[in-house]
Amino acid sequence: MSVKMANLLPFSAFLMFRPFALLLVVGAFPTLLLAQRYSSDTTYQQPFRPQYHFSPRINWSNDPNGLVYYDGEYHLFFQHNPVDSHWGHMTWGHAISRDLVHWRELPPAIPEENGVMIFSGSCVVDKNNTSGFGRDGRVPMVAIYTGHEPNRQTQHIAYSLDKGRTWTKYQNNPIIDLNKKDFRDPKVFWYEPSQRWVMAVVLPTEKKLLFYNSSNLKQWTKTGEFTAADSPASVWECPDLIEVPVEGTMERKWLLMLSMGNNGAAGGSGMQYYVGRFNGLTFTNESAPGPTRFVDWGKDYYAAVTYNNLPVRGNRGAISIGWMANLHYAGEVPTSPFRGMMTLPRELRLVKTLTKSYELVQRPIQELKQLLGPAFRWNGTDVSQLNQSLVNAGVSGDSYVLTAELEPIRTESGVRVRQGKTAQGDTEATVVGYDPLKQQVHVDRTRSGLVAFKKEFAGRFTAPLKPQNGRITLQIWVDRSSVEVFGNDGLITLTNQIFPSPDSLGIEFYGNALRSVTVQAVEGIWK
Repeated sequence: MSVKMANLLPFSAFLMFRPFALLLVVGAFPTLLLAQRYSSDTTYQQPFRPQYHFSPRINWSNDPNGLVYYDGEYHLFFQHNPVDSHWGHMTWGHAISRDLVHWRELPPAIPEENGVMIFSGSCVVDKNNTSGFGRDGRVPMVAIYTGHEPNRQTQHIAYSLDKGRTWTKYQNNPIIDLNKKDFRDPKVFWYEPSQRWVMAVVLPTEKKLLFYNSSNLKQWTKTGEFTAADSPASVWECPDLIEVPVEGTMERKWLLMLSMGNNGAAGGSGMQYYVGRFNGLTFTNESAPGPTRFVDWGKDYYAAVTYNNLPVRGNRGAISIGWMANLHYAGEVPTSPFRGMMTLPRELRLVKTLTKSYELVQRPIQELKQLLGPAFRWNGTDVSQLNQSLVNAGVSGDSYVLTAELEPIRTESGVRVRQGKTAQGDTEATVVGYDPLKQQVHVDRTRSGLVAFKKEFAGRFTAPLKPQNGRITLQIWVDRSSVEVFGNDGLITLTNQIFPSPDSLGIEFYGNALRSVTVQAVEGIWK
């Protein structure tokens, strides 16, 4: 279901508008009907199956791996258990897309073998055949990953000569062995100034990032280290290092993102970032001292990494995808026959503040616009009139994007999404609001649906956000089992899973700060 009229048949999804005061509708006719088509395959129609976020057809998934673009295809590899919906037998799952929106899952790419599980890593396109793996003019894709054994982690490579459909493991693996139990998650990219491959790989429990160089992806030389005493994490994982544009300038800076095994913004796992310089050998942090710079302030954002080899498109930012989960309860979320989903792809940039520091900005990629349906639009100050307009227009659902502009006064304002009655007669909803006194955005999923499966799940999660020109803008992407909030054009994000009743489809605003609202259905990608 997407945005629908309440009296329609199950698995039909419509957005219908009736004209009335203060309502603007994109279109030139009085009644507008949007239908969403579903595949006859019911695999992608379970109550908690995301409709426009990637999830594997069945079984367990976690970290996105090996994000790379090659020959018209975006590849999404991911940590995958091909035989069960719980963690284990780690293999690289595989999906491809031509637009970063519609995905086609392929057979697992790199399997567990001889007791060595295939942990996280990255993938590159070896255009110059520096590795020597290329044959007959075929360009090799090379995956660099961690081989996991019970008491040892080492770095390995494998290559493909058929656009990632089949893979051959390098016969001289491992390529780096430090005789360490915890040594993982290599991020590899080509550094043009030195004509070398660069690897950033972590010693997780030591919170240490190691840098290596290579001319051929096989032999590696250590070139530097990075540590940060101010990090609240006890474990670092899944590093990502990439040069990104600074908005409104010709400047570019290096962004280092690290996944934190604990002490994230909302408790449990999370991500933090640093901004600085990279000289091909090591990273130098230039972030000003102060509070931890969290990548996302929600409970469910982890292991995000960026794409290699993206086609040049003006001054476009980096593109990332993360795993929507928290290590506190990832193995216990109530989904079936799959467990694990990805976030929306995000474009990453930096903005320079008045104090000349740099802050991360994240926005949903432009390609998602192709999924958007006609718009319900409202402008005004009377929230009761807004809510009545929603009822009159029949606007409700479980798959849509909502944009609200607020003019904060003294009291909290916001919206309740996925609102409805439970079988026991209780009201459930996920609340997204803004507190002008604390200057905080929050997502409260305390009464969002199924929350008791793990005590760490229910909660209210906040992010700092100051008004810009006296206004707060919240863009809220609602899917069947998730809410992703982008505040003030991506200055902050909060990503959270939710598990409401399938019939909880209501949208209700509250407070006196609302000034404009837009709601658009988001079409599903499983056709």
